[in-house]
Formats: sequence, structure tokens, C-alpha cells
Amino acid sequence: MHNELCDRLGIEFPIFAFTHCRDVAAAVSNAGGLGVLGAVGFSADELEVELGWLDEHVGENPYGVDIVIPGKYEGMDEIDPVKLEAELRAMIPEEHRTFAKKILADHGVPEIEGGPRRELLGWTAATAAPLVEVILRHPKVKLVANALGTPPDDVIAQVHEHGMLMAALAGSVKHALNHKAAGVDIVICQGSEGGGHTGDVGSIVLWPEVIDAVAPTPVLAAGGVGSGRQMAAAMVLGAAGVWTGSLWLTVEEADVPPKQMESYLRASSRDTIRSRSFTGKPCRMLKNDWTEAWEAPDNPKPLGMPLQMMVAIDCVSRGHAYPEEARDVNFNPCGQIIGRATQVRRTKDVVLGMVEEYIEATERLQRVNEGTTA
Repeated sequence: MHNELCDRLGIEFPIFAFTHCRDVAAAVSNAGGLGVLGAVGFSADELEVELGWLDEHVGENPYGVDIVIPGKYEGMDEIDPVKLEAELRAMIPEEHRTFAKKILADHGVPEIEGGPRRELLGWTAATAAPLVEVILRHPKVKLVANALGTPPDDVIAQVHEHGMLMAALAGSVKHALNHKAAGVDIVICQGSEGGGHTGDVGSIVLWPEVIDAVAPTPVLAAGGVGSGRQMAAAMVLGAAGVWTGSLWLTVEEADVPPKQMESYLRASSRDTIRSRSFTGKPCRMLKNDWTEAWEAPDNPKPLGMPLQMMVAIDCVSRGHAYPEEARDVNFNPCGQIIGRATQVRRTKDVVLGMVEEYIEATERLQRVNEGTTA
């Protein structure tokens, strides 16, 4: 299991864990994998606090940070970066805001005084730039991943100058080749089963296509990986490791409200949907009354990124503040592997359980090969 990529990053196991919870990221790094903190929901000042905490809690172990700089978004080429938020806000039809508020009112979700603390998250190059500046000040960060599109040249150059590796998610061979051409160190190939933003090709088909296309660039297999057996399958197909996300939503260390945790533990692999109703791009999440409302024929259609999240951020914020009242409309990004998440376990136990099952799977394959050739 230990390979060249592990050596480059200073980790024991090529298990990469994307999470929005710093406690989970630290626990994965301390268990021998690489915890990767999702930064999109933080301001620069907030991210500084989170990374400072991680620096203190990972010992000598490394960790990673995930940002979102999409290759394409609404108003990308027309809007003055200085007036970015105001001009994007002006592009949102009032009917979308009215519709979103009605969904929340119909479900009895209380309003937050003053509304969301901010509407525009780090979904653009301009808003992500301050996050990158913070990341580069923390030498224990060994990997920076971009969740949407090929990272800008200046970001890749800055990451490399600071001795960090640059990764980027890809949902197609075209995306992966663009990443390689730009100088990305690691391609994260995510099949449609995965949580968050995905394409429409399944992992077992997409992984070998991308691995062959970008060789010798290392590829992390993402989308539907929740066990050591699935990790073994990915490695047999040529992956250098696995990128996991949904697996960490139901661990003890996850900062997930009880009602939301119940939703994850109760969900089956058939309870997710790729929807544009929160972010404006196809994103896999648990289907609920919010996703259904935006799919109905006579209702407004989701806007593009980042406009739709500027509409939906009120729902996200109220969901965090009132998780019980918002349980039927909450934003629950996760992949189809959520169906395996039926109990709460310690993060360390999940990591070591994957390693043990990986070893069992590879030994079983070896026995099969020996039986075939005997």
C-alpha cells in the first residue's frame, strides 16, 4: 500500500480524507492518512484559525486543504473583481429569492436575524485568492486541491514555490488532461457515485480511462470508495491512492448535528441525487424537499455558479442554526457510498479498518491467482 506518493507527502497510507471538520482532518493525518480540510465555507481569517488549530494537533504529520476555483462561472469574464459580489447579486432574479424563502417558510425553518453572514463564498478566483494566501503560510500543508476545474497558473506556481503539491478533481478525461498540461501534480478522478460535484461517468469506467490518459501523473480514485475492498480495486486499476469524503460524515469526530447525522445513517445508496439546486453545478447530495422543489416543472430552475449558492446560502445558514427544523431541506452533500455508513465509528478505526480490509482483499486476490496458475 505504501508507495512513492506516500513518500512525497510523508504519509503512511495513501488514504486521502476530504472533510469540512478540522477534528476529522487531524484524526486522519494522525492515523497515517492525509486529512484534507475543505476551505470554501471559511473567510480568510476563519481559515487562519482552522489551520492554526490543525498545526497544533497533527504533530509532525502533514495535512491538505481543498479550495474551489471553478474554471467557469457566471459573470467570470464580464464582472469587475472589485465589485464582484454586488454585480453578481444584481444578476439574481427576485423570483429565485422569493421561491427559496417560500420553501423555508413552508417547512417552518426560522429566519436568522440579519440573514447569512455572507452570500458569496470562495467560489471564484477573486474570493479564493485570500484563502490561498493563508494556506501558503502553513508549512504543514503538503497538498492543495482544487475541487472544480484546472487551477489558475499563478496558484499552481505559488503552491509549488512553497514546496506543496497541487491536485485537482476531474470528472472526465478532458478535465484530467487539462490538469496535467497545466502542471498539476495529482489528478483526483471522481466518478459519478461520489459526493459533491461530479460528472456523469461511473468510477469503474472513468478511473482506468483517466489513469491511462495522464500517466505517469499519479491519480487518486474518488467516487464510491468506502472500504478497503474498494480501495484495493482502485489500486489494481492503477490508482496511486483513494480520495474519500462521505466516509467521514458519520465518524465520532465529525461536527454534524444529531438530526443531520440521523439522515446520513438512515440513507441508502439510492437516496442521493445529482442536483444543481444548491451550488449551480451538478452536485451529489441526499435528495429532499429542497432538491425536489427545484426539479418541479413549474418552479424556477437553478441558476449557474455562484448565483445559485447566493440564493441557497440562506437555507444552508438556517440549516446550521436550526438543524431539526431544516431536516427536510438541509444541504447534505454525500455520495452513494453513504449507504454503507450505518454506524458511528472513530476516525482512527475507519482508517485502520480500511487498511486491514485492503490487505485481506489483496491477499485473497493473491490466493485466487495462485489457484489459477497451480
